[in-house]
Amino acid sequence: MTKVTFLPINKTVEFNLGSLPYQGHGKPKSLLDVALNFDVPLEHTCGGNCACTTCHLIVRQGEEYLSALEENEADRLDLAAGVTLHSRLGCQAVIAKDGEIVVEIPAGNRNAAA
Repeated sequence: MTKVTFLPINKTVEFNLGSLPYQGHGKPKSLLDVALNFDVPLEHTCGGNCACTTCHLIVRQGEEYLSALEENEADRLDLAAGVTLHSRLGCQAVIAKDGEIVVEIPAGNRNAAA
């Protein structure tokens, strides 16, 4: 079982990894894909193609359950506001194994979430 909590809206979703239908934005099983499946308002202006930073998230817990940061994602994150050592793009951060993950939508990306 996988559990993802989205802050600051404090919405927690639970599901079996691989059981969600792919929503067509970002990589399958990405944090963006999970957000779209559960109506979490996570911006994704480029459609989840790693061409913008509107799905920027800060991983507060569970980084070990996510795919490794790839070079194209790291390059794109260099352009995001408020980047931390725990920043990821929701469209690129794929849940690789079951666990509990907590992510924060930064203030600058909360257009619909705030």
